[in-house]
Amino acid sequence: MTSESLQPEGAPARRTVVAAVGATGFALVLGACGAGEASDDGSGGGTGGAGAAAGSGDAVLAKTSDIPEGGGKVFAAQGVVVTQPVKGRFQAFSSKCTHQGCAVNRVADGVIACPCHHSEFSATDGSVKKGPATRPLPAKDISVTGEEIRLA
Repeated sequence: MTSESLQPEGAPARRTVVAAVGATGFALVLGACGAGEASDDGSGGGTGGAGAAAGSGDAVLAKTSDIPEGGGKVFAAQGVVVTQPVKGRFQAFSSKCTHQGCAVNRVADGVIACPCHHSEFSATDGSVKKGPATRPLPAKDISVTGEEIRLA
């Protein structure tokens, strides 16, 4: 006689219960690992001097001299693009295109470009300059202290 045959009719098998408890615990651990990370909901600032992005560990993202005036730089590992639309003013946006989630790959002449479907965004405010994207790039918070740019 097996242990499963001793189960009341309609009750879940012991394996099912153990698997469900394990999956729930795993989900809780993963949720805790991601807690506090910045979202891409567009509510972040993005102007120089704004707070610091959660999960950045206060690491320096770049030096101000790394970001060309009128252009910018994509930081793929951090999922952010930092621009300097005018001298001394730094902006940051998600590097994930709002059309289908491809990563933008370059910034030039005031435009952030996505290679997948050729959407273009303003390096000043992340707004759509050319579709197929219809939503702007969400702003990311950065702080600029001296020569250091950090994710907020």
